[in-house]
This record gives sequence, C-alpha cells and structure tokens, in this order.
Amino acid sequence: MGSSNRTIEGKHVLVTGGAGFIGSHMVDLLVSEGVKQLTVIDNLFLGNLANLDDANRKMHNLQVLCIDAADELEVRESFAKTGQVDVVFDLAVIPLPTSLERPRFCFDTNVRITSVLCELLREGRFETLVHFSSSEAYGSARSVPMGEEHPLDPLTPYAASKAASDHLVRTYAATFGVDALVVRPFNNYGPRQNDLQYAGVIPTMLKCAFGGGTFTIFGDGQQTRDYIFVTDTVHAALSLYECSNARGKVVNIGSGTEISILDIKAKVERILGRVIPTEHKEHRPGDVRRHRADVALLKSLIGFEPRISIDQGLASTVEFYRQRAERGLIGVQ
Repeated sequence: MGSSNRTIEGKHVLVTGGAGFIGSHMVDLLVSEGVKQLTVIDNLFLGNLANLDDANRKMHNLQVLCIDAADELEVRESFAKTGQVDVVFDLAVIPLPTSLERPRFCFDTNVRITSVLCELLREGRFETLVHFSSSEAYGSARSVPMGEEHPLDPLTPYAASKAASDHLVRTYAATFGVDALVVRPFNNYGPRQNDLQYAGVIPTMLKCAFGGGTFTIFGDGQQTRDYIFVTDTVHAALSLYECSNARGKVVNIGSGTEISILDIKAKVERILGRVIPTEHKEHRPGDVRRHRADVALLKSLIGFEPRISIDQGLASTVEFYRQRAERGLIGVQ
C-alpha cells in the first residue's frame, strides 16, 4: 500500500445499508463526488427506498439490490454480477433497540455481515473496506473524552456485536494485510432517521411532538451523548477513506461535545415554540450514562471540524419531520 492519498472519483463503490439513515446520506455524497458505479445492498429492515430518491434522480445507473448483507450466498452472487468493486462502505446493521427484544438475532446478524465482507476482502473481491462501528462499543465513559484506546466495554448485545465486528476487521487487517478502516461514529441525527419501531431519541421526540404522543425519558434525562449531524459523519468517513494515514486505523467520528437528553428536548421545544408532553420511566438496562468523543485523531488525520452546529442540525431535522407529519408520513413506511 502506497502512502499517497486516493480519490473516490471514478471508483465502483458498494454501500451496505445504503437505503438507511446514514447509508443514504453516504450514497448522496458519493454521487456528488463523481463515483463511476454505485451499488447499494439493503434488505429494507430499517432502510427505505424513498431515501434514495435524490440519488436515483442524479445517477441513473444506481443499482439497488434488496438482499440481506448477512446472507453470504446472496452477497457473493451480487459481487459476481456487479463486476470488480473498489471500496465497500459497510453501514448495514440491526440497531440497538432491536437487541433489547431480539438479542441473538441482532448479534448474529451484525457479526455475520462483517464476517462475509471480511472474507470477500481477503479473497480480493474488492480493495478497501470502510467498516462503520458505533460508539456503543465503548460502553459508558470511564474517562472523558473517550479516545480510540478507551476499553471496549459493551453494555447491550448490539454493542457487543459492534465490538466483536471491530475486532474481526482488525484481525483480518493484521493477519491477512487487507486494507480496512474502522470508523466509530458517535450519535448521529438528521433527516431520514428512522421514526418507526426501534427509532432513536430525536425522531421519537419529534414523532410525539407532531403526532400528539407523550415522549418517554428513561431515567433522569441527564445521560449525555455526543451528537453529530449525519452529513458531517459521511464527509468525515469519505475523507478518512481518501487519507493514506488513516488506513488500518480505528477512528472516532464525533463533535467532541456532549449534551444531555433534557437539553436536546429543551432545544427542540425552543424550535417548535411549544412543550413536548413527557413522562419519566425507569432507567433502561444497558443505557450508557456519558458519551463524548475524543476527536484528536480525526482532526490530526483530516483536519475535521463539524460543519453543522447542534442548533442548525436540530432546526433542519425538525423541519424534515414537520414536513413528513404534514404529509401524514410520521410513523408510516
């Protein structure tokens, strides 16, 4: 592997989970960066083909395969049909809330997705893997900010699946010399985040705000997260792919700041101009207490600074869900 930087332009890129929340924003960015060929694999467990409407308008040869990224046979067949792939951005995932109801399904599926891709990478079916991990792999912060060397201490089966997958990718890189990068995003938010079953905090809050429901805060609401706007995450991931010094590394992607659930709610209420009805329930098992990313490595590699502030990001997110609600689409797939 040379030390020179590379470009995504003119490449054949495959995105697993590309119809999902972060995945579809990754697809939009890749289209705008001039990739030659783009293939999306998504079984629509959480993904939604409507998330790819913009990309389809701009790239007429965008190929979308509705298959399960954990099904090795189907994935192998799709690789055989699509021709040589240069890079895979791996965003397919069964999310954290699912692991509280279907723990084994979540763990097995997430690890299998990673395992299938690592094997194809080892066989030379593509050149570079950019694997999306999760800050959940760290568990609750033992030290703040949380650097990449923070112990992996997962608290949910989902988090365990992400930690296991990270180890798998790194062992393939160490054992077989493959070109693999692990990016570890903290809490993403923004337009297109799933507001159905297994939804995150912000879409759930907005669904209650626009749908007349009551928002549930588990515990005291003082638990913090490092929120980063989705487009900042995908820009960072692409820049890391292009950065020669990032190869083989694990790199946090976050804002480097933390905010409590109660403070997020107060900001959203200020934007809406009204209070969201709220109830408090018992602390949820496996809910991490504090998260704040150490982004020193990210900054040193690509000079990263978030482009979208939390107030800007929340305003555009609220507007997205307001429009969904006006079209009667909140909570509708």
